[in-house]
Amino acid sequence: MFSNGGLVQSLVKKIYELSRTDHRCKLSVLAMGNSCSALGIPLPKGPHRVGCTDYMWDHTAGGTFFRLYYPCLESEKAERPDWIPCREYYNGLADFMKINRTLSERIFNYLFGSYKIPAYLNAPYKQNQKCPVVIFSHGLGAFRTLYSAICAELASQGFIVASVEHRDESASATYFYREKSESEKACEATHKVPSVPNHLTEQWMYYRALAHGEPEFPLRNRQVKHRADECIRALDKLIDINSGKTVENVLQADFDWTTLENSMDLCRIAVMGHSFGGATVIESLCKEVKFKCGIALDAWMTPLDEEIYPRVKQPLFFINSEKFQWAGNISRMKKLESAAIPRKMITILGTVHQSFPDFTFLTSNWIGKLLNLKGEIDPQIGIDLCNRASLAFLQRHLGLEKDFNQWDQLIDGKDPHLIPGTNVTLLHSSI
Repeated sequence: MFSNGGLVQSLVKKIYELSRTDHRCKLSVLAMGNSCSALGIPLPKGPHRVGCTDYMWDHTAGGTFFRLYYPCLESEKAERPDWIPCREYYNGLADFMKINRTLSERIFNYLFGSYKIPAYLNAPYKQNQKCPVVIFSHGLGAFRTLYSAICAELASQGFIVASVEHRDESASATYFYREKSESEKACEATHKVPSVPNHLTEQWMYYRALAHGEPEFPLRNRQVKHRADECIRALDKLIDINSGKTVENVLQADFDWTTLENSMDLCRIAVMGHSFGGATVIESLCKEVKFKCGIALDAWMTPLDEEIYPRVKQPLFFINSEKFQWAGNISRMKKLESAAIPRKMITILGTVHQSFPDFTFLTSNWIGKLLNLKGEIDPQIGIDLCNRASLAFLQRHLGLEKDFNQWDQLIDGKDPHLIPGTNVTLLHSSI
């Protein structure tokens, strides 16, 4: 997620020194901008209120784990959950960024601990017409909550969205459960976690960095295949839920899953993802024909076997940032072009690779640009263009009866902040 680890490490240490003075307002403005600024994840703009809940099937690492976003009813009891769910995710981000855990946890919690997801936890599902479905795949070093601005917007427009948390060691942190040992069971009376069965205990899985001298492709190729399988398993569980089958949620969330019976339009399913998640989109389209189209946000193409490209038969939309892409990566995207199958590519001017995750909304202007979390474009304008172009593409290729076609021109890059295709110069030999 962050490429300039040394700079980030130095910056975090400086922020830590400032934080010890307890000059909260000064630190917020100087560093990331917290309680003294108007920063925050934008609220969704669609007609529906948005709920979210977490689902874990099979407590082992081979199971399925995702956050579900959906149209919801108003509820006095429902609250917006923390953006970063718990301290282990701070530790994972620290490991990914190669920063000391003890140093970073206090800083991350100070800077980001007060932010909430723009959705209501376990709010009751709003039963209306059947919802199209989107499976979302996060990028390298991310996890299921970091793209809430995109996922919540889709849900507010009438989609059911499953944001998968991958267990291929590409997430900065994730967890599953294992059976407790006898000694652990003996201590359970004083260490019970209400939302988890008593016989299970958390097992955390953190990001796996490349070993010194290790080639990248073999690892990333194994991971992208694993990720696509996880997206397909998430879809399979949604199909079970939609059919009315009794579902086991290891997390025992306070959500009535029976209300989702017959809630989904299973003829209208898409897959979407950012960076490594963009590669996961392509791998998933190749493996599962139930996905009718895909949207790849600033896709990182390196993990993919190019031999799969001809097997991708569904419409595909590349939405790229201006500053991340390079000729080799774009040339791989170009190899997916087809005269018979709709393939589109646009570039959002003024954006960087991190203009898609939520971090771009939570950092002050200068520090966001210093860490490549912000580009020159207003983050709200950038994400609106991404979301509206995505909605128009989904309407076109899922056959939706919505008004998203008002943004059809964005698919062709027709906007002052867009260009069709790419800003990257390609040599003919690279295509």
